[in-house]
Amino acid sequence: MNPGMVKKLQQMQKEMQEAQKQLEASIFYGQAGGKTIEVEFNGAKEMKNIKIDQEAFDLPEDIDMLEDTITAAVNDCMKKIDEETQETMGKFTQVMPGMF
Repeated sequence: MNPGMVKKLQQMQKEMQEAQKQLEASIFYGQAGGKTIEVEFNGAKEMKNIKIDQEAFDLPEDIDMLEDTITAAVNDCMKKIDEETQETMGKFTQVMPGMF
């Protein structure tokens, strides 16, 4: 491999690592039930916060609905993280298909 190509690959790897760090540090929000449940995750898919509108649920009777709404909010947030990751990292995999 020629030295110019090696240098370009090294630069691309550095840019990919930086983009990954930025994604992991980003904050994503998901919601469900008309904002009765809101979750906050970082780009590494670690939950940071959950907000529950207490007036929307009459516990313990509504526990099943609460669980379903939390699940929907988490799934909403995970989808947003995956979409942003694909958009951000996809530019690197499009440059040299098959290398990553």
